[in-house]
Amino acid sequence: MEFSDKERRSFRSLSMADLYWFTRWMFVNRRGYTWQQAAHHIQVCEALTRVFNGECKRLIINIPPRYSKTEIVKNFIGWSLGHYPDCEFIYTSYSARLAAASSWDVRGLVQEPEYQAIFPGVQLRDDSKAKDEWRTSAGGIVYAVGSEGTITGYGAGKLRPGFGGALLIDDPHKADEARSDVMRQNVIDWFQNTFESRKNSPETPIILIMQRLHESDLAGWLLAGGNGEKWEHVCLPALRDDGTALWPEKHSVEELRRMEAAAPYTFAGQYQQRPSPAEGGLFKPDRIEVIDALPAGAHSFVRGWDLASVVNAGDWTAGPRIGKLPDGRYVIADMVRVQEGPDQRDSTMKATATRDGTGTKISIPQDPGQAGKTQVAYLTKMFAGYRIIATPESGDKVTRAEPFASQVNVGNVVMVRGPWNAALIDEMRMFPNGSFDDQVDGCSRAFAELIAKRASFFG
Repeated sequence: MEFSDKERRSFRSLSMADLYWFTRWMFVNRRGYTWQQAAHHIQVCEALTRVFNGECKRLIINIPPRYSKTEIVKNFIGWSLGHYPDCEFIYTSYSARLAAASSWDVRGLVQEPEYQAIFPGVQLRDDSKAKDEWRTSAGGIVYAVGSEGTITGYGAGKLRPGFGGALLIDDPHKADEARSDVMRQNVIDWFQNTFESRKNSPETPIILIMQRLHESDLAGWLLAGGNGEKWEHVCLPALRDDGTALWPEKHSVEELRRMEAAAPYTFAGQYQQRPSPAEGGLFKPDRIEVIDALPAGAHSFVRGWDLASVVNAGDWTAGPRIGKLPDGRYVIADMVRVQEGPDQRDSTMKATATRDGTGTKISIPQDPGQAGKTQVAYLTKMFAGYRIIATPESGDKVTRAEPFASQVNVGNVVMVRGPWNAALIDEMRMFPNGSFDDQVDGCSRAFAELIAKRASFFG
């Protein structure tokens, strides 16, 4: 885009004084088109400016994914260095690679001709060429590290009055790991034992900007008093309390409502910043239409098994049979659910396969270790003549269930009437906090195989 000299001088002056203007101006100069700005961008910039001005030392910003948080954070680092070229930053994200990429982008920002026109006092050291660590000639540094990474020998902030840098955390949890108690606690332990101690001064601010993923994620832990400090909290839900959209140009109210219907548990956390225990919120089983008979043209059936081996107690062995309908919907055609020992269980599975016929694919879980391999070898031999696949479980139960739940919640799943209907609906309604989850686990497995790109089966 073309600007007159007068316009450039005006925008440079505004950018020097205001983080929001700086972010907009550098965006258009680097990308060649204007930033799709929104009112919440101003809120984020104002909060970060309060940190820069010394008005806030501990800041948490909760914001939906892909709502420009990283873009603004990177510009905040560059803008702060423009005012104080000796600032010291430690920047972290859940991935060391992502953190290094953001650090490198800030390095590119400060070398832009337009940046140099605004802040000519910022120069890089000639030997400062690493993506995860670069320095200014004035003694400033940006060091990037993944959450749980090593920070030995590095610190943030200056031992002097005024802003001297910050500890910055940009999404410390990986979305598909945040439901794991172990993985989540690892991040919190790293914050307590490693990251928090990297302040060069008691005045060094800490900024956490993230989407909420769990009620006990790092933001939740800190807001509950986890480290004993008081945090300013800027919470930006995608659907605001007045029913309007936070960024309507990106997601309209109608789009957000559809997203909420498809994945209510994920939407509550990542988009509304209000995670809570999933008390039956993942599935909306009342949207499953119950039909009296299997429609003509149903095809591509998969029987997905969740295995147990205890007689009349504990977990169940469950095997739902799911297929596709000609109109694009999915059908739960049958459910086998028993509490049996290994021998009787295997007989039930074999009888079920005989009843289904070779047109139904069989999917079974493979447990880790040699025992799991031995069991898979035995079952594969037992199902000779049938199409069978064994795969290890990946991710937690909720993550595995979400693709199927999204289809249930938008009315794309029907169910053949049978005596097993009520137990399945009850389990869905309570999942993942109910007493049992075997039927849902089996449905998740069958559906995952059903939508897998396997030309040999679905060709």
